[in-house]
Amino acid sequence: MSLPSLSLVLGGAASGKSAFAEALVDRHGANRLYIATAQAWDDEMRTKISLHLARRGPGWRTLEAPLNLIPALNAATGQNVVLLDCATLWLSNHMLAGSDIAAQTAQLLAALQLCDAPVVVVSNEVGMGIVPETALGRRFRDAQGILNQQIAAQAGLVAMVIAGLPLVLKGQLP
Repeated sequence: MSLPSLSLVLGGAASGKSAFAEALVDRHGANRLYIATAQAWDDEMRTKISLHLARRGPGWRTLEAPLNLIPALNAATGQNVVLLDCATLWLSNHMLAGSDIAAQTAQLLAALQLCDAPVVVVSNEVGMGIVPETALGRRFRDAQGILNQQIAAQAGLVAMVIAGLPLVLKGQLP
């Protein structure tokens, strides 16, 4: 069984969602394209990015796209399998840049639908914790929940990773 054209892997921080998504892509394509949305603003993030690179190992082509995902998704061909990691950092980058979130989300959803390659999107489930103290935190939590719902509506496979274990919410694991 092959990957659907769009899959969504959700989970909390350090839940194992990225490792699960990487393994999913590894099993389904020799031409693996990693679209990275993280920006290395500090030593902690540089270390996290290095660990992700080491875990993936060779054989992955990486495109850094902290804000504009459309050219990266358009670069994928039918020979690729794409891992977009992660929608949460992409959204955060746009919120901090003052972007029109609704417009950016609409563009992302359209690009995901038009992408020639199967895409696995990693995203955080942020709505299960405490209510954020700040207005920005609450806007982010709500925007992330809406983004996750919209990607999930388009996706053929949606899995939630908890403690490194996937729970399929929609579709079937290939």
